[in-house]
Amino acid sequence: MTPGKALRLAGVIGWIICGLLLATWVALLQPFKPAFLDGQRQRLTRWWLRNLIRLLPLRLHVHGSPVSDTALWVSNHVSWLDIVVLGAQAPVHFLSKAEVRQWPVIGWLAAAAGTCFIQRGKSVSQSLQAQLTQILNQGRSLVIFAEGTTTAGDRVRTFHGRLLGSAIDVKAPIQPVAVAYRLDGEADRSAPFIDDDEFSQHLVRLLGSRTIDVHVYFLAPIASQDRNRNQLAREAQSAVSQALGLPDGTVKSTAPELKSAA
Repeated sequence: MTPGKALRLAGVIGWIICGLLLATWVALLQPFKPAFLDGQRQRLTRWWLRNLIRLLPLRLHVHGSPVSDTALWVSNHVSWLDIVVLGAQAPVHFLSKAEVRQWPVIGWLAAAAGTCFIQRGKSVSQSLQAQLTQILNQGRSLVIFAEGTTTAGDRVRTFHGRLLGSAIDVKAPIQPVAVAYRLDGEADRSAPFIDDDEFSQHLVRLLGSRTIDVHVYFLAPIASQDRNRNQLAREAQSAVSQALGLPDGTVKSTAPELKSAA
């Protein structure tokens, strides 16, 4: 390991420890000041994520801006880095597969940041939609990775509309969000979290990379009224595909080479 890579790794580990201490502090005070700490937790989360980005070999480029009102962000999904990058932009909550809650360190940090952990399968879709509707009704924006899996950033897979019904229920807008990782103007190969990647190994490889340009596109919001969830999914997918300059395909998310990161 080169000295520069070792220094970066030490910085990231130190910052993760700082995050764990903050999460512990919030958890201890939560029973006494829940309303105050809900807002405080969001501010601390964004501050922590913004500084984590500075420790990683990432250079952020933000195009457009998030809507000011409560919204359901619908994004493509390339890596666990998407959560870091998007969470640093605005007070938002994420959905994540239930297994992430059991990941050492990361699962605890995700829970402390207000992540909603979900079980997969159609049997839980109705109760999940009710849960998401409740979150949006409370004025808290949500981020959904509608492909249901990660890609290498070379395609936009089919956006699934199953979870978009919550936006219709509360008449919240859908904001498509496109994320791309570039190195020397080409698609970067270090950032994608795919195949059988393991988090710590991926992080070490990432820290050895040259600076990666991360482009985040906040696209025009889509009104959820008078549309069904499949129409919303298709419109969001088309907007993200166009922003990234990728084919607006409908590739089924069953290919063995890809897996979900969050």
